[in-house]
This record gives sequence, structure tokens and C-alpha cells, in this order.
Amino acid sequence: MKNKLVIAGTAVVAFTLLTGFGFGGRGHHGSPDPERIKQMVTWKLDDKLDDLDATEAQRTSIHAVKDRLLAEGQQLMEGQQAVRKEALTQLESPNPDAAKLHALVDARIDAFRAFAHKATDAVLEMHRTLTPAQRQELASDYREHTGQQ
Repeated sequence: MKNKLVIAGTAVVAFTLLTGFGFGGRGHHGSPDPERIKQMVTWKLDDKLDDLDATEAQRTSIHAVKDRLLAEGQQLMEGQQAVRKEALTQLESPNPDAAKLHALVDARIDAFRAFAHKATDAVLEMHRTLTPAQRQELASDYREHTGQQ
């Protein structure tokens, strides 16, 4: 029974990665606008930096990290479009190439894993930019927001 659950879970993940139903998949209005995403993230970040009384130097440093991470995230999503196209081509054929589809899934998992590591490094970089008091305030806000004690 456990093996069946693992296989079913893997199939769901593969389907999600290849079709784009997850990880920012396209809605009925097309792909999300990268500039709109950047604007919303910037507003939210600026609001938090205001709460922390961040200095101009901190703001400049943190915004540089944000811009870099958003650009890398955009590249990741552009790669996702190509994968969806290839997956659809395979699935429309009478004999889809299983090895190719598996390779697409593996490549996307690797790409998302690499991006997650970059995001972690970005968080650590921002962490070093903040003072201990600012970091404590963020931790308190996070605990309150998530209900963690």
C-alpha cells in the first residue's frame, strides 16, 4: 500500500510540473505579468522595511537581493513554458517518449531545487543586512503570522 501511495504521489508531482497546474501555472488570463509581480513584492517589502525602520543602506542592499531573486525566478518560469510545450508535444503523439518526459521532470525538479537554494542564500544575505533587533522583530512577526510559539 505504501508503494502505491509513493507512486501516486510521484505521478501527481510529475503531472503538476509538466502541465503547469502548480508553481505559478498559467491562469485563464495568461501568464502572470513579471512587472506586476515585482511591483507587488516591492510594495510588500517596502512596507516591512518601513516597519523595521530600515536604513537606506539596508533598503538598497535588500532590494538588490530581491531584484536578483525575482530575475532568476522569472528565468525559471520561462523555462517552465518550454517544458510545458515539450510535454504537450509528447503527450499529443501516439507514442510519447517516456524517457524524455522523465528527463523533463528531473530537469524541472533540479531547477526548482537550485532556485530554492538561491532563495535560501538570499534570505541569509538579507539576514546579515539587518540588525539583531530587526531580526527579532521579523521573527516575532513571523511567529504571530503563523501561530507558532
